[in-house]
Amino acid sequence: MTSIYLDYNASTPIDPAVTAAMQPYLDEAFGNPSSGHWASMPAKAALEKARGQVAALLDCAPDEIVFTSGGSEANNLAIKGTFFALRHKGEHIVTTTVEHPAILAPCRFLEQLGAAVTYVPVDSTGRVDPDDVRRAITSRTILISVMHANNEVGTIQPIEEIGAVARERGVRFHTDAAQSVGKIASKVDTLGVDLLTIAGHKLYAPKGVGALYVRGGVRLEPLIHGAGHEHGRRAGTESALLAVGLGTACALASDLEPMARVRVLRDRFWDALQESFGDRIVLNGHPQHRLPNTLNVSFVGMIGAEVLSHLDGVAASTGSACHAGRVELSPVLTAMGVPEKIGMGAVRFSLGRATTSTEIDAVVDQLRAVTVRSAIR
Repeated sequence: MTSIYLDYNASTPIDPAVTAAMQPYLDEAFGNPSSGHWASMPAKAALEKARGQVAALLDCAPDEIVFTSGGSEANNLAIKGTFFALRHKGEHIVTTTVEHPAILAPCRFLEQLGAAVTYVPVDSTGRVDPDDVRRAITSRTILISVMHANNEVGTIQPIEEIGAVARERGVRFHTDAAQSVGKIASKVDTLGVDLLTIAGHKLYAPKGVGALYVRGGVRLEPLIHGAGHEHGRRAGTESALLAVGLGTACALASDLEPMARVRVLRDRFWDALQESFGDRIVLNGHPQHRLPNTLNVSFVGMIGAEVLSHLDGVAASTGSACHAGRVELSPVLTAMGVPEKIGMGAVRFSLGRATTSTEIDAVVDQLRAVTVRSAIR
């Protein structure tokens, strides 16, 4: 059996260059970066170099980068940190119906503490209208949080336009860029954001490390209280090892040329599926404003999980789940208004730097051979 990995939106392998950069911090340079002696100096230097590499990718100042344990912590710090820092000014948060659970769950938690959250709808492609965001803002709004790109269907949100709305109304703006960083340009000033989330394992760094960009002058209440690490924004002894991994991955991600090749493969994949299945296949997500590596399609009249079960050695994700004989669509597809008969056949293929045309052709051949056992009878 040949293993074909097409689930890069779920997690990426660690890039060999990242592994090599991290190796010395497994064997040596073990000191605490916050200590002031000879053993700490190499670790401190590595930590700050990595901070600069992350900042260079986002085109911001190094001291605006806070290392975290991953995207979920960064999102929680952005949302809860803003709420607890600004609740004297207001309690209203604006977000969308297609956010990652690492956004929606903190918002629901804060609702129990008195927050008012508006969940702005999206259109059939998964895109939010900036005017809907504008209309949702009140005099009590303290934060807008809209993901840069959707992890499931790949739709890219109009972040620059929403950023302009946020600045116009004087509201803090956060974007979860876990899926977009390393795939499309993510410069913070261009996007117009005050807070931006990165997850290491989405861009060829290890799991367990991420970062939050915090614009200078933006105050957050820390989630983790303790000593004054990360400029007082996140207590806990820093890991030079993990920071080096993320920093190196961000340095590699500054070159978006590999994503141009991935886009060509993705489009070739879609063309082949259309040729093979015709009107029996439907694209989920925006046809243009979409991540270059993401292809979410529905096999009409089939169940996505059953389609995948017939593929030998192919790793991909489905957009629906079966419970007691009933198919339940993902919250994202539901928010997009995808009909159940279409959404139940959803499969997400997400490509990466190592994906080859041979692999794509092999998957297409397997999909063509999917038997009628997958069809709804």
